[in-house]
Amino acid sequence: MKRHLYFVGGWTALGLGAIGAVLPLLPTVPFIILAAFCFARSSRKLEIWLVEHPQFGPHITAWREKGAISKKGKRAALLTYVISMLVAVIFTPWPWVLIAVAAILISGTWLMTRPES
Repeated sequence: MKRHLYFVGGWTALGLGAIGAVLPLLPTVPFIILAAFCFARSSRKLEIWLVEHPQFGPHITAWREKGAISKKGKRAALLTYVISMLVAVIFTPWPWVLIAVAAILISGTWLMTRPES
């Protein structure tokens, strides 16, 4: 049963990553890394396909070996965080905006502590 859940989770993450490739506020690489994680536990064939993929494979390998994120990826994520924070500040009522701002600051700080590949 667990294997099936990982398989569905892998396809869901892969789908979200594909959507993120065309939508600027949805990240791609974290979902692809999550898909590889799920496929490693459910479908060896799909995991190998992702790890050997010319576009996503290097990101997955860097994350698995060093917990690293590329400099370009960090810049893109931080730009997205800034845009998201501005949207939250403009459209979210007080005090709920503090939740969004805190989440963005915490995840952005964590992102900056990751090594670069």
